[in-house]
Amino acid sequence: MWFRTGCDITFDVSVDTPFILMLRPRSGLNQWVARESYTLKPSVLAVEFTDTYGNLCQRLVAPPGTFSIHTSADILIADGIITNPGAPFEDVQTLPDAVLTYLLPSRYCEADRFIDLGQEIVAGALPGYDQVAAIESWIRNNIHFNPDSPHFQLSAVEVNRQREGVCRDLAHIGIALCRGLCIPARMVVGYLHNLVPMDFHAWFEAYVGGRWYTFDATQPHPCGGRITVAYGRDAADVAIFNQFGPVLYPRTMSVHVAMLDEAPD
Repeated sequence: MWFRTGCDITFDVSVDTPFILMLRPRSGLNQWVARESYTLKPSVLAVEFTDTYGNLCQRLVAPPGTFSIHTSADILIADGIITNPGAPFEDVQTLPDAVLTYLLPSRYCEADRFIDLGQEIVAGALPGYDQVAAIESWIRNNIHFNPDSPHFQLSAVEVNRQREGVCRDLAHIGIALCRGLCIPARMVVGYLHNLVPMDFHAWFEAYVGGRWYTFDATQPHPCGGRITVAYGRDAADVAIFNQFGPVLYPRTMSVHVAMLDEAPD
């Protein structure tokens, strides 16, 4: 399936302000970026680098005044997502080195605080994929997905206490529960076709049966139309922008995802 994705973000900047942006999807196993545009107004010099997790990041200094970012990309992705009930648990001693970091507690995913709850949730499930599916189902039934949640930057412990949150928060508790069971899990940020309300979206992936699988408790059933922008341990690693200096929030931000009828010219 072909999709056209993009965003428009505007800031009111008072002083020269360093930014690190994370807005470029990269081609990989499950997606191919065929066309891309990335416009900064006013035009400023940006330097791109790849972070620890392979994400494409851009460093720049925004001058005082109105600063806007416009991105657009045409991307080919697979139809739907792969599910694999029964995929086995991977013993820690045989995990690839690059996966081990996703077993550890992190800023927003206090995995060591979720061992008992995780074991309770997955009781009776086959080790591996079925355990993660049980976690996803438990979150869907016990944590209210509220895109307008007034809570801000919740950790997994706080999400469990509040029993509601935005997509990022539901991903955090899913990740923490998986790691508490020695299942590697990571956060994914990107686009989801037909998301309501439309915005950047977050979900999580778990490593079982020798590969990563997608899980998203904000949706009623497994669905495709997902375009990945970034991977990380939790939200601290995958912020679409970080600014350094006076606190800035976007004056305006819009996100769009459209399915294309055919491959772009």
